[in-house]
Amino acid sequence: MAASRRLALMRQVLYQWLPPAILLTSLLVAWEVLVRLLAVPVWLLPAPSRVGQTFVESLPILGGHVVATLRVTALGAGLALVTGIGLALALDAVPLIRRAVYPLLVVSQTVPIVAIAPLLVIGLGFGLLPKVLVVALVTFFPITVSLAGGLRDADREMVRLFQAMDASYWQTLRLLRWPAALPSFFRGLRIAVTYSVIAAVIAEWIGAEAGLGVYIARSLRAFRTDQVFVAALVTSLLTLILFALIVVLERRLLAWKGTE
Repeated sequence: MAASRRLALMRQVLYQWLPPAILLTSLLVAWEVLVRLLAVPVWLLPAPSRVGQTFVESLPILGGHVVATLRVTALGAGLALVTGIGLALALDAVPLIRRAVYPLLVVSQTVPIVAIAPLLVIGLGFGLLPKVLVVALVTFFPITVSLAGGLRDADREMVRLFQAMDASYWQTLRLLRWPAALPSFFRGLRIAVTYSVIAAVIAEWIGAEAGLGVYIARSLRAFRTDQVFVAALVTSLLTLILFALIVVLERRLLAWKGTE
């Protein structure tokens, strides 16, 4: 029985991950072959093998930059989480706030972050605060909108039942609407985490002393395109790790709902 279960799990993993793995490998091989056949200069487009070699050589330097980026990401995402939950609850509890604030939330997402980040650096300096604010500004929107939507979409029949039982707003929120909104909340949190590392890199690129954004800026000035690809690879890996952590947390917390 255990052997058949393991076999089924292996088949599921292969079914899910084998096609993208084959496609990615094919793209990397084609990239390597084309760069070598066309003799593309390293400063223009390095081969995957050169990027891998540079990655190994840069590990001692990358460590400090990765730690700096993760610190900015964690603080910014934490601020966005607290702000997003608080704002979503306010939007849900007070219809006037929702009508006044929600359109402004949507409009705020039309302003490019590359236009806001320099202003924050000019006003607040090159310290940690402006970079944390950049990450928070990028990530709080999906958290707020997803949670507010999940609270609003709770089962109306159950809400009416709670009202008939003379339950208060906060009792209904705690016992019914908040648990029902958790799947939507985690969907927004997954999106926010995906944006958080990129936002931290952009903020560091504009003004910082350490971080992957600084590493990219220095590499560009030195025409080290291979190092830029290394930074992009590390950024992707960090994003995937954080995304996977959120997925694991979601599955544990929502096991009672049968969340996959």
